[in-house]
Amino acid sequence: MKDFAPILILLVAVTIVVVRLPKVDLGHSDAFKRRRLLNWLPLGLTYAFLYMGRYNLTVSKIALGDLMSKEEFGTIFFWGTIVYGFAFVINGPLTDRFGGRAAILAAASGAAVMNLLMGVFTWGMLTKQGWASGLPMVPTFSVLYAANMYFQSFGAVSIVKVNAAWFHVRERGVFGGIFGILISLGVYFAYDWGALIVKNAPTWWVFFVPAGILACFGLIDVFAVRDSPAQAGLKDFDTADASSGDQGPQLGAVQVAKLMLRNPVILVIAGIEFFSGFLRNAIMQWYPIMAKESGLGESLRFGEAFVSKNWGMLLCCAGILGGVVAGVISDRVFDSRRGPVASILYGGMLVGAVIMTTLLGSPLLGWMVVFMSLCIIGVHGMLSGTASMDFGGRKNVGVAVGLIDGCVYLGTAAQSLLLGQILPKGADTKVAGNWSNWPLAMIPAALIGLFLATRVWNARAKPKQVVTPATDVSPGAPQGTQLDTSKPLDAKSDAVA
Repeated sequence: MKDFAPILILLVAVTIVVVRLPKVDLGHSDAFKRRRLLNWLPLGLTYAFLYMGRYNLTVSKIALGDLMSKEEFGTIFFWGTIVYGFAFVINGPLTDRFGGRAAILAAASGAAVMNLLMGVFTWGMLTKQGWASGLPMVPTFSVLYAANMYFQSFGAVSIVKVNAAWFHVRERGVFGGIFGILISLGVYFAYDWGALIVKNAPTWWVFFVPAGILACFGLIDVFAVRDSPAQAGLKDFDTADASSGDQGPQLGAVQVAKLMLRNPVILVIAGIEFFSGFLRNAIMQWYPIMAKESGLGESLRFGEAFVSKNWGMLLCCAGILGGVVAGVISDRVFDSRRGPVASILYGGMLVGAVIMTTLLGSPLLGWMVVFMSLCIIGVHGMLSGTASMDFGGRKNVGVAVGLIDGCVYLGTAAQSLLLGQILPKGADTKVAGNWSNWPLAMIPAALIGLFLATRVWNARAKPKQVVTPATDVSPGAPQGTQLDTSKPLDAKSDAVA
């Protein structure tokens, strides 16, 4: 019962939070709200279980111990995240063309197959037959994990693409909180369910179980998920994002990419999210490894042992609080602006990283990294889950979220390679004080992220306005684009503070 009690606690907590979320009354019918729930809930749970099939690599590394060194783990994770980071070049335009429903089906089915193959390879390494012992572990795992991450990269693009058509811009801050809950549940599934699996079954089941779950949810999505209200038999509505008022044809991938790369807000958010990826995985990926190797995870003092043994549950609770608080504050205090919330949370990350340098070996270290997880998951939900919808617009959100989320995983790749090289090795890992490079590497990342977040303090999505007779006839303007003549063409004060 003590193993399943956290699951019950989390379910109760999530239910209470979702029920108590602020309601934004935009006149949606009860039928619309019910169908929207039926749409985003299975979609969101599929996304959460994608996390289980992503961070199970970390759980397997902990279980394998010396069979997979930190350098080898860092290399495997690096190649996976590099592929994820650049996959948006292909998958963003594909999602805009074929829809978020097709993308989530590709994510679930592809990740299920790759997790199955990673499980088979692990089984082949560890069984008495050892048929896979002749295969090089790092290259084989790198290829399989990179393929897994390619399919995984459809996940965030799909969930944002679908929900961009179902949520008004005034509702998206709260949805950003829900997005944070989904991320947090995925982290919980990966770490705590994964730890439970390797504790009670052979290591390869940490790959087989997510593969089976993803296959089941992919089947559910076939029947439940639709790209827009109209496809579900309801009426579409104006979401008031950057696509609002745009009656032109769907632009090609190259044209959309050029638009996104010329948008200063999108570029700054992408930069912020690079450092979000660095910080998020510097915490989530390395704390459990540090706790085990330094012996903190076995300490009897309240702090290290509790945090280490309930790492996924605490990350989930932190993410729920961070996502929901960030979303509510964004919509209710800052009038649906995302920059102020990201700035505040990045400030918390910077302070936390500095304090971490003084807490190595302290029972308070685990609680500090939980607090930092609250901050960084809140930022990620606000920017990748919400701002990408606002500034990309529902027509082009696939490319926008691909660009932004791709930068998250380029940051993840950078930290994986860097920390894999600079963290202590051998007997040095057993002394907590030798891990000082860990928080020191986070401080400049948090500082730069905070600076960039302040640059979009006043950023707000501008719907395209239908004005007569002024239309964009400037050279190179995309066909069908209409100008917002309320400001000069070179005015950017509403985009970057």
